[in-house]
Amino acid sequence: MTDDRSDSSSSPKICRDLVALLLQVTGRTHHADTARLLVSEIVTNVNLHTDSLAVRLEVVLRHDRLRVSVYDDALDSDPRQKPGNACDAYDENGRGLLLLTGLARDWGGQRGATAHGTPAKQIWFELGGAPGR
Repeated sequence: MTDDRSDSSSSPKICRDLVALLLQVTGRTHHADTARLLVSEIVTNVNLHTDSLAVRLEVVLRHDRLRVSVYDDALDSDPRQKPGNACDAYDENGRGLLLLTGLARDWGGQRGATAHGTPAKQIWFELGGAPGR
């Protein structure tokens, strides 16, 4: 799925609902809440912290795991966690990387290209193993 950012405020909802629907129809609902939260965080970060003109979502389901990748064309920006205790309980920003670290089986980011050869930055996460992980 690619979103042209004409209404970037709807991108997180569209992406998280699409992933949740895919998990529902494949019988993997035990990952749905975590996947929705992490997808929403990643796509929202693209909207808030980059000048990217497009967001691309890629979902790969295997028998033992789910891998979600979000691509954007903002090659000059990297995800950054707030230093130290800069994120408190009332902050509205700064929790995305903490959530990825705490909830995903694994996650990362890299520069490269989409499957179509377009230069892109990719942020990905995997869920798998026992339900909720």
